[in-house]
Parts: sequence; structure tokens; C-alpha cells
Amino acid sequence: MVRFAGLLFLLLALIGTVLLPTPVLALDNASLEQGEQIFSSNCAACHMGGGNVIRANRSLTIRDLNAHLEEYQQDPLEAIEHQIEAGKNAMPSYEGKLSEAEIIAVATYVEQQAELGW
Repeated sequence: MVRFAGLLFLLLALIGTVLLPTPVLALDNASLEQGEQIFSSNCAACHMGGGNVIRANRSLTIRDLNAHLEEYQQDPLEAIEHQIEAGKNAMPSYEGKLSEAEIIAVATYVEQQAELGW
């Protein structure tokens, strides 16, 4: 009976890990590398190291993202994706220049780096 209970517990644990949703930031390494490459090619000239060479108070730190991106606290990735797609002021729009998958990859990279403190 004890062996059966142990096997049942193990089976439920394995099934649970498969069925539980994965976090949005848990992209595979290839997607994060793609996001980093896109950032390096398109964003780093102004946002190197998470900064902003044009407007210093509009950096990619958690503090500035919270202060300047609408809806950042409710949905950080969506807020970053919107900024990438729409652009604002000196930042150009990347809608039509980057695919949806590329925008998601770079937004995820930016969010991850912001969480890590750049």
C-alpha cells in the first residue's frame, strides 16, 4: 500500500509539472538570444546597458519603466511590446520592421534584464 501511494504521488507530481502553465519569461535560450541580438542591433545605440542616451530619465530600469510606461505594473511585457510597436518621441516604431515573434523576444529580453538590474 505504501509503495502504491508513493507511485501515485510521483505520477501526480510528474503530471502536475507538465500541466502547470509556464511563466512568460521562461522562453527558451534561443528566444532570449534572439531578443538580445535584436536589442543589440536596434536598441543598444540609445539604450546601451538599459540606459537612455537621449533622455536619461527614460531608461529601461524597473523604476523608470514603472514611471513612464502605462500599464507596466499590470502587464510588463505587454507595456514593453506596445512601446516597441508604437514608439514615442525620439524612439521610432518597430511595427512592420520586426515580426511579432521578434517584438516578443526583445520585450522579454528587456524585461528580464530590467529585473536583473541590467
